[in-house]
Amino acid sequence: MKQEAKPTAAGRKKTPPPAARPSSQSSTASAAVSQQYQAAVQFVQQGKFDKAIAAFEKVLSAAPPEICERCRMYIQTCRKQLDNKGLAFGTPEERYDYAVSQINAGDFEEASNQLKGILADDPGADFAYYGLALLHAITGKSQDCLDSLTQAIGLNPKNRLQARSDNDFQSMVDDPRFTELLYPELP
Repeated sequence: MKQEAKPTAAGRKKTPPPAARPSSQSSTASAAVSQQYQAAVQFVQQGKFDKAIAAFEKVLSAAPPEICERCRMYIQTCRKQLDNKGLAFGTPEERYDYAVSQINAGDFEEASNQLKGILADDPGADFAYYGLALLHAITGKSQDCLDSLTQAIGLNPKNRLQARSDNDFQSMVDDPRFTELLYPELP
């Protein structure tokens, strides 16, 4: 008598190999990283930049690459905010000097913020308008340069003479409006 082989393999449940099983540990770790990241973002929103930096640095060790990049960006932003909080100027002229140093360093946004801050405090600060004109000339914003320089000259005519010999206005030399502003026709 022949015994028939029973198809035992077909009746068994196939279990995925260990690598294909979803790991409850990795999803728990992912949730923890997500919570830490959210807590760090909240510190930024609350202006607690020291705590935010520490929290983002903690997230960096366990986060996926795309989150790590965001963490680095936030850390850089927090450090910049902390640096800016340390700024205290005794006079508008000191603030102007700082703005000029930022122009020279290539941080045009910070320079613009400082110059506009001077004007917010003192709308008659001709030197701040002059600084903005320089900044706009360097960054290629000719109309903004002309507007700011017009304001500076209107508040202090000596700015016209200064601008004539200032090499930072080199990009504006070929603009006829600039020439008219610096060398107006006398009536």
